[in-house]
Amino acid sequence: MANFNKVILIGRLTRDPEVRTFANGGKVAKIGFAVTNRKKNSQTGQWEDEPMFIDVDAFNRGDNGTLANRVEQYLRKGALICVEGKLHLESWDDKATGQKRYKHKVVADTIEFMETKAEAESRQGGGGGGRTSSAPQTAGARKGGFSAPDDMDGPPESGGGGEEIPF
Repeated sequence: MANFNKVILIGRLTRDPEVRTFANGGKVAKIGFAVTNRKKNSQTGQWEDEPMFIDVDAFNRGDNGTLANRVEQYLRKGALICVEGKLHLESWDDKATGQKRYKHKVVADTIEFMETKAEAESRQGGGGGGRTSSAPQTAGARKGGFSAPDDMDGPPESGGGGEEIPF
């Protein structure tokens, strides 16, 4: 039987990206990410949000890899994004107890904006969240694993052409 490891999640950043550069020139941007599941409370009959917090790593990979750079430059706490990647099991020894600890995280292949620049600014109170005015090019964005329109205004409005989400 074949194996398949792919995750697609839509949610918001819980903190600004933390970036680390390696001695070999590589880079990783680590982000906290939250998705919300809805479930019905059996006692009250009301629907409740159940948040799930996930760590996501975005690397610069290969000659054209700029995903970590773009995450660092354009994403801030609260941004609504779609992450596509692979589940990875991280393990370490707990210094306090000496026991082996485990945690699943997502290693991102692509990240896409899911809200317009105006929506992000209004959510943040008009400040823009420290984003710069230069934007990644849409033409090669998939190659680098990051998709954003040329003017950073988010996905095209319905009927506006461009790539559409296939669901």
